[in-house]
Amino acid sequence: MPEKSDEVDRIVDAWERERPDLNFAPLQVLSRVGRLTRHLDRARKTAFTRSKLESWEFDVLSALRRAGKPYTLSPKQLLQQTLVSSGTMTNRIDRLVAAGLVERRADPGDGRGILVVMTVTGLTRVDAAITRLVDAESEILASLSPADQHRLASLLRKLSLGFDAAGSADF
Repeated sequence: MPEKSDEVDRIVDAWERERPDLNFAPLQVLSRVGRLTRHLDRARKTAFTRSKLESWEFDVLSALRRAGKPYTLSPKQLLQQTLVSSGTMTNRIDRLVAAGLVERRADPGDGRGILVVMTVTGLTRVDAAITRLVDAESEILASLSPADQHRLASLLRKLSLGFDAAGSADF
């Protein structure tokens, strides 16, 4: 067992004692990923709540923010970036308009189309949320050196690319 052990080490040790016929190496990695996911979910919820946003609102507003000025995308572009159904996106846009976070405008390039444009209030909230989120995520990773963070990101990217290539990405 390593010098310092965590709950996953204790769980795996117990399983190895009870089922020495199995290879528990995947649990060493993926149980930790699962536990870290719960910490990340809490950090995200806190960052979004403090910025007066729901996670779905952040998803749409962050897509608009990443688009750059004038923070405008078509509903189809938002669908592609958030991977929700057309009906769900329409509902989300309606709710964001009602909250004053986005506006619908006619698409000057397509007389029948509309564009979704982030308001100043939406910009203020999404910028506050991403700042809080990056700060919280930095705290989560604080025990790793920048080199270790880079190495971990590279390994996770390698794992993720396998899923992306298979078309099973759900983000």
